Amino acid sequence: MDNARIPTLIKLSDTDQTVAAQQEDIRGRTVIAADGEELGKVDDLLVDDTERKVRFLLVEHGGFLGIGQKKTFVPVDAVTRIAEDQVFIDRSQQQVSEAPAYDPDLVVEQDYTEGVYSHYGYMPFWGVGYTYPPYPLGRGMQ
Repeated sequence: MDNARIPTLIKLSDTDQTVAAQQEDIRGRTVIAADGEELGKVDDLLVDDTERKVRFLLVEHGGFLGIGQKKTFVPVDAVTRIAEDQVFIDRSQQQVSEAPAYDPDLVVEQDYTEGVYSHYGYMPFWGVGYTYPPYPLGRGMQ
């Protein structure tokens, strides 16, 4: 990936793109942390505007009856398994809750995105040597 231009991340719901296979659309599924805790739901998927691959899950968690909910990015690299109604990740509930909060104004900022990757301990997708994870959406968007 060319470091001169970091791709812009776009919420899938804000595009005319669709998931390559409908059964791979994980929006609305419950996210389960490595410690077995239920985190919340996949609110949306963020794709890059260059390769059109999913880079982050936008997870809505916390709060009660929709009040006080927080949205957080979880890198697609954290996904370990997908079940019919659940997405399993390799990070704890605490690590997700301490992640930088989602801010739609900062999504385009390289420092913000690098900070999210750093928090979770992953290499940014534009880094030299990055390999896309073995995730069902590896075929990209249509």
